[in-house]
Amino acid sequence: MTALPPLREVIARHGLSATKALGQNFLLDEQLLDRIAAIPGSLEGQDVLEVGPGPGGLTRALLRAGANVTAIEMDRRCLPALAELEAAFPGKLKVIEGDALKIDPATLFDGPYHIVSNLPYNVGTVLFTGWLSGETWPPQWASLTLMFQEEVARRIVSEPDTSAYGRLAVLAQWRSKAKLAMKVHRSAFTPPPKVMSAIVHVEPATAPAGVSMRMLERLTEAAFGQRRKMLRQSVKGLPGALLALETLGIDPQRRAETLSIDEFVAVARALTAP
Repeated sequence: MTALPPLREVIARHGLSATKALGQNFLLDEQLLDRIAAIPGSLEGQDVLEVGPGPGGLTRALLRAGANVTAIEMDRRCLPALAELEAAFPGKLKVIEGDALKIDPATLFDGPYHIVSNLPYNVGTVLFTGWLSGETWPPQWASLTLMFQEEVARRIVSEPDTSAYGRLAVLAQWRSKAKLAMKVHRSAFTPPPKVMSAIVHVEPATAPAGVSMRMLERLTEAAFGQRRKMLRQSVKGLPGALLALETLGIDPQRRAETLSIDEFVAVARALTAP
């Protein structure tokens, strides 16, 4: 490993600037980046996927932590800076030019891997829900350590009967453990975003038996799609939902945000074909 120039110097030398269209905001504080890379635990010799590395700030921290990093970057302007990191950490970094929304991480790794990313704001939630989906569980990924806008992060870890509680919370928590790992002030970014950010850490847990992920997605989509309405109105278009509520003793006059995750799981189980 060779000595690395400061990130600001790399950005200036390659004429890089964060692009709003790509949801970019660069993190330059290397001590902060090292703290983020430490959230999943020891990454020595571990495979890590990073989406949207930009000039490579978090990438550096992951490499310093001993990880084998595969980075997906669609901004061609950043590729020369990332190539310098490839040279500085021989055999430890692989950069793929492309759109992470179109790449299945399972095709990139033979075994388990971690995902650690300062996600582009414009696609972060879509990527996150995609990684949580699928009928096969536990997933191939061992953990997710992801930067979001703080508002989104709080929705992921929220509890029932709160204003933040919704579909994201149910999908993130019904078979995973999600926690708010760190808040990141807007001033840490270049350029500073208008909102605060936070890092969510997610690890797979035991999936409840007899529940289809697709059915839970349909149920939460219906229930929270009209969250101001009572369940008898919001889920009536989902065949069997009202009967399931009655069978389980769940009052159809309740609203979606009052149901616990266990209650959503129970309804989805009742709707899942044997």
